[in-house]
Amino acid sequence: MNADYLPVLLQLIVAIGFAVGSLAAAQALGKRGRDSAAKHIAYECGKDPIGPTQPRFSVKFYMVAMLFILFDIEVVFMYTWAVVFKEQLQYGLTIVVSMFSFIGILFVGYLYVLKKGALDWTHVKKIERAPVVAPQKA
Repeated sequence: MNADYLPVLLQLIVAIGFAVGSLAAAQALGKRGRDSAAKHIAYECGKDPIGPTQPRFSVKFYMVAMLFILFDIEVVFMYTWAVVFKEQLQYGLTIVVSMFSFIGILFVGYLYVLKKGALDWTHVKKIERAPVVAPQKA
């Protein structure tokens, strides 16, 4: 029984050894330079971090993300069905009808999402802000 776990143990040892070895090599061979303020600022996409730290996103962005996760999980279910399909052929049309009914329900949900406009980005409302008025001198 323990011989079955030998490849897993070997892979674990190699993975930990690689991680520790990479960190040790970087520490030993890496350049040591002077600290400066420029080295300690955040770096993202070649731009200096100027402006608000938390940009505002539309609710539609989160809606599309949740719908993507939902439909993605359904595809995972279809994949597992396809894997066992050949083994379950003794049930005849039952397994095929069950999958087509599942796809039908999923399609109705997709049509509902389209009808509600959750995937329509053309009608994004602009946030209206109050105009900035300069103070008047009395």
